[in-house]
Amino acid sequence: MSEGQVSIAVDAMGGENSPYKVLKGVEIFLQKEKNTKFIFFGDELLINEIIKKNNLNIFNFEIVNTEDIISDEDSVNTILRSKKNSSIYKALEFAKNNEKSGFVSSGSTAAIMILSRLHMGMIEGIDRPAICSLVPNQKNYSLMLDLGANVLVSGSNLFQFALMGFCYYSIINKNKKPKIGILNIGTENNKGLEFLQDAADLILSSFLKEYFIGFIEPNKITSGDCDIIVSDGYTGNIMLKSAEGISNFITSNLREIFNKSLINKISYKLIEKDLKKLKDQVNPDIYNGATLIGLNGISVKSHGNANPIAFSYALKQCHNFITNNLNKQIIKSIKNI
Repeated sequence: MSEGQVSIAVDAMGGENSPYKVLKGVEIFLQKEKNTKFIFFGDELLINEIIKKNNLNIFNFEIVNTEDIISDEDSVNTILRSKKNSSIYKALEFAKNNEKSGFVSSGSTAAIMILSRLHMGMIEGIDRPAICSLVPNQKNYSLMLDLGANVLVSGSNLFQFALMGFCYYSIINKNKKPKIGILNIGTENNKGLEFLQDAADLILSSFLKEYFIGFIEPNKITSGDCDIIVSDGYTGNIMLKSAEGISNFITSNLREIFNKSLINKISYKLIEKDLKKLKDQVNPDIYNGATLIGLNGISVKSHGNANPIAFSYALKQCHNFITNNLNKQIIKSIKNI
């Protein structure tokens, strides 16, 4: 690997329709980022077969053969003790031991979290990792964390999430002064559980107070008034899955309405461009790739059912964090508190 070249360790076996969707996603990614080295972890014979069968234009890669397979049903003990030759285990091991590298997988969320923390450890000053992802809003997008890594948290944990979110946002949107909010049942200062109040107090006692807008309610997530939305993992995960369900409900009903009659089909043609613009704005593919932020390394979780295009966006997220040295920025911010 040439000096300064980014390398991405990819779990080629995780998620639906793998390894094809993973390999096709890499091909799509390489069209724009040619100077990236890929190390695929998984069934070597199958990976080579898929590349050849589909005539995929993938270059600058190597394959590390692994035999163990991690399923969603595997317990923590099984993952840690009996699956050391799995694609997730070996890929994370590589990412930890090699500079300018990261890890991407569509596999088991539990396994990725457990093994990421085992191999990479935590950034000093950060107690827990958070699942962090982009969510669309009326203006562009917001950053939300935690989305499921931590069911129970303290005010200190939420403050750390806010700090890491600030560093993340500074990478993806350098020219904007972000607004930070805490997800709550009301905007009043006395609303919500004690740990939410504690988090607000800690933020107001730090340099982040300049960016803090206070509590925000769930119905304001898509307004675009808040750039960094902080939450405990339980609330964040329910919020995200509820939003996905409602979005699917609306989309499927609109499809039925426009196919109902000839007049409706003509109506669709009249507003087709506007509908396509809306579809592109809320397209989940471009927001694929949740970062396990707070680790002493780069670990990105793609949706298990992601298609190749969506997987290419997860790779893009990983590449972006490596080249912009996300963890170094978090460490610098911790020192400045």
